[in-house]
Parts: sequence; structure tokens; C-alpha cells
Amino acid sequence: MKTITVNIVTPDGPVYDSEVSMVIAVTASGEMGVLPGHIPTVAPLGIGAVRLKKENSTELVAVSGGFLEIRPEKVTILAQSAERATDIDVARAQESAKRAEALLQAKKDDVDFKRAELALKRAMNRINVYEGNI
Repeated sequence: MKTITVNIVTPDGPVYDSEVSMVIAVTASGEMGVLPGHIPTVAPLGIGAVRLKKENSTELVAVSGGFLEIRPEKVTILAQSAERATDIDVARAQESAKRAEALLQAKKDDVDFKRAELALKRAMNRINVYEGNI
């Protein structure tokens, strides 16, 4: 079976480096699947899960924006933040979601609703990746 090398890197350092058979990522225009030999492409990433398929398993990585660079033999994800499902502190993610929901429900003039919505989306993405609900 053909494979493609995947590197996921954040400003804090590398998060993932392995050979996989398929990569599925959430881009700004929707989900994108990548197989070995894919044409060179660059796409902006949205908040979502990156699914890394191997022969008998799928690994999940929660990503919060960045860029996906595809070459025929390699995929590089430059992410603002990324966490493997096994590394997610779900209690912290749940607290972040509660804080964001409280801000959204406050309906105060000084609340930055766009920022609160993005914080809620990031927290829910981390919770869903941790639980495997993708």
C-alpha cells in the first residue's frame, strides 16, 4: 500500500510525523482528502480534526487554523495549534467551552462575540477529537 509522509508543526514545535495512507483535513472550503501522489496544493485550514488513516487505524489531531501544503510524497500542516487526541486535557477543554458559552449568553456590550464563538468552536473541536466524535 502506498503511503505519504505527514508532518504537523505548530509554533511550539512538531506534533506529528509519520507515514499514512490518507489524510483528511478541514479546509476553509470544506473537507479535503489527500492520497499519495496528490497534485501540489496549498489550502488554509479551518478549526477541525485532521484524520490520519493508516492500514487498520485512524489517528485524530485537533487543529485550530493554519495551512495545509500538499506535495505528491509529503503533506505538511503548519497549524496555529494542534493536539493529538491522546494529549488533549478534556477537563480544560470543557472549562473553555463553559466560559465561552457564558460569554455568548451574557449579551453585554463589551463582549467580543466573534472571539467567544471561535473559542467555543476550538473547545468543542478538542472535546470531539478526544471523544472520537468526528
